[in-house]
Amino acid sequence: MDFLTIILALVFLIGIIIAFWFGSKIGAFRRDKYWEGEIPGHRKDAIMKSRAVLSGHFSEQLAPFLPNFNYSPTECKFLGKPIDFLVFKGLDGKEIEEVVFVEVKTGKSKLSKTEKGLKEAIENGKVRWEEYRVDGEVTGGKKGE
Repeated sequence: MDFLTIILALVFLIGIIIAFWFGSKIGAFRRDKYWEGEIPGHRKDAIMKSRAVLSGHFSEQLAPFLPNFNYSPTECKFLGKPIDFLVFKGLDGKEIEEVVFVEVKTGKSKLSKTEKGLKEAIENGKVRWEEYRVDGEVTGGKKGE
C-alpha cells in the first residue's frame, strides 16, 4: 500500500507540473495574441499624442510670428517653462512700459497646476524686482567690484 501511495502521489505531482506548464504556455500564447492585436492601436495613439505635443511646442515658439499675436516678436523672450514668454512691452523703443507673462495654448489644452499657480501669483501682485550682484573675486576682478 505504501508503494502504491507513493506512485499515485508522484503521478499526481507530475500531472500538476504538466498542467501548470501547459497552462502557462496557453496563457502566454493568449497574451501574445491579445497584444498582437492591441499594440498597433497603442502605437498609433502614442504617435498621435507625440505629434500633438511636438506641434504644441512648435506653435509655442512660433507664436510671436503668427497673426493676431499682440506683441512684437523682438520684445518677447521665450522661457518655455513655467511660462512660455516674458514680453517686455516697449523694449524696441528702449523704454519698457510693461512686463507681460504670456502662456501659449493650442487646441483644447488647459493650464497646468504650476501655470495656474503662476497666474494666481501674478494676478495677486506677488511679483517683485530683485538685484543680485556677483562678488568681483568670483569673476576674477577685485574684491567689492
